Amino acid sequence: IALSQKVNDQTIKIGGTLGLIERYYVDSADLGTLGEKAIIEILKNLDPHSTYISAKDVKDMNEPLYGNFEGIGIQFNLLHDTIIIIEPIAGGPSEKVGLKAGDRILTIDKEKGSGIGINTSGVRSRLMGAKGTKVDISVLRRGVKDSLDFTIVRDKIPIYSLDASYMLNKETGYIKLNKFAATTEREFSEAIATLRKSNMQNLVL
Repeated sequence: IALSQKVNDQTIKIGGTLGLIERYYVDSADLGTLGEKAIIEILKNLDPHSTYISAKDVKDMNEPLYGNFEGIGIQFNLLHDTIIIIEPIAGGPSEKVGLKAGDRILTIDKEKGSGIGINTSGVRSRLMGAKGTKVDISVLRRGVKDSLDFTIVRDKIPIYSLDASYMLNKETGYIKLNKFAATTEREFSEAIATLRKSNMQNLVL
């Protein structure tokens, strides 16, 4: 109970501070921006995986989960103002040129990609683009002294949840999922139906 009261007091303090600014600050203040900045600063004191993503950025990040998009084909994260590649999408342009998970993007078309306060939307706007267009990036890779330069030709990036679906033997099917997305249920159901036609009695998922 004491801990709960302490948390509530701090929550009230933060809200009260914004209220005082709104009522008494000598100039106009954008409380929405101030509130988001406060949240970002608070989360910096937690573990590296606790980050704030605005509603707009969430929408932008979720769009590729609903079908195809055009770009370089990477999953990325922003950690302390640095763009880190989580994973190149299998079969996409980034994987083909040799980008790897853990690579840190230093520049995009000679523009700095870190230390400039870039957000998720800013990264996406620089990396996504029409099929056939090119983007030059340089990355820093663990264990490699100098930065590495890549020219990537943007392409249509299909989003699939299933990496594999086949029969291991006469009775056992195998399905490998790499993520959950809007298309996962349909892909999984189609794979199950195909495996059942091959007399699947057991499934390794």
